[in-house]
Amino acid sequence: MNISTWSCHRLAASGHSLLIVLHYNHSGRLAGRGGPEDGGGLGTLRGPSVAAGCLVVLENAVVLAAIATRMRSRRWVYYCLLNITLSDLLTGLAYLVNVLLSGTRTFQLSPAHWFLREGILFMALAASTFSLLFTAGERFATMVRVAESGATKTSRVYGCIGLCWLLAATLGLLPLLGWNCVCAFPRCSSLLPLYSKGYVLFCVVVFALILVAILGLYGAIFRVVRVNGKKCPRAPARRKARRLLNTVLMILVAFVVCWGPLFGLLLADIFGSNVWAQEYLRGMDWILALAVLNSAINPLIYSFRSREVQRSVLAFLCCGCLWLGLRGPGDCLTRITEVQSGASTTDSSLRTRDSFRASRSHSFRMREPLSSVSSVRSV
Repeated sequence: MNISTWSCHRLAASGHSLLIVLHYNHSGRLAGRGGPEDGGGLGTLRGPSVAAGCLVVLENAVVLAAIATRMRSRRWVYYCLLNITLSDLLTGLAYLVNVLLSGTRTFQLSPAHWFLREGILFMALAASTFSLLFTAGERFATMVRVAESGATKTSRVYGCIGLCWLLAATLGLLPLLGWNCVCAFPRCSSLLPLYSKGYVLFCVVVFALILVAILGLYGAIFRVVRVNGKKCPRAPARRKARRLLNTVLMILVAFVVCWGPLFGLLLADIFGSNVWAQEYLRGMDWILALAVLNSAINPLIYSFRSREVQRSVLAFLCCGCLWLGLRGPGDCLTRITEVQSGASTTDSSLRTRDSFRASRSHSFRMREPLSSVSSVRSV
């Protein structure tokens, strides 16, 4: 399809969907297809992709509702868990929208709508990773800082959460704001035909740096825990070090397995040729789904390892079954009562810990990592 640069800019100015067809044709995304009307796209992967998105949405929606309605603790860990779960929930929703608007529907979108479809998914993935980085940083800061007032810490947590979402929104919407390759075909990505290769490389570098920072922070926490465990060689200290090491390994494995293939594919797209992209383009769909599935793994690492979150989810599900008139587990009501009494015990123990910390405001404090959610855990 031959078209002059002037005509391309006219299509861009008018927001015509033909502009998307031009970019997809130039990138080779239409190779082997009869044209825009040929469905192509996800094909047989559409069903599994929708199922993966629904799994992420359902899992995080249950955790979010359980934490918001059943957990009595309002410490900073509570807001971190809410932020991680909310960003992962948005990731699942954005991925579902992306899948449902793919295929032939792609060529019915205006360029602005295409940028929104892809940008919201990038924003959700960025919010999820920024949330994990903030949580690791706050966990480390809590260990090495002297005690501070609850109001000061809460204000800082609110500010950091807002900053996470602001940075994520900025990162996801940069192409819509102008960092794109509209009508500049040589600079375009083959996998994301309206995205500039420079922008894709920038995103890969940002996500890779976040991974390194998260692992570095948890590595520093592990060293502190191990050093203090040697000073106080008791069984609880050794168990704490083992739990933290398990957390670091789970985070590393989850990131490498879920994000590694996507990083590799994007880097190959940036530094490779269009011929390579056309050859291995079919891998894009399942590789993106694998990255989204990281949002289904996060609750297993950060939420379900907490006894109080487990109790909250159980109580929420039991109440839902009773509200629907369904029979839950035989001891459902008994378990809900235990959850409430357990939460009360947790609240009282937190008050005791706070008074103890206040008396040692100038001493070094060591806490459990977020993976065990010691600040909201009833032991």
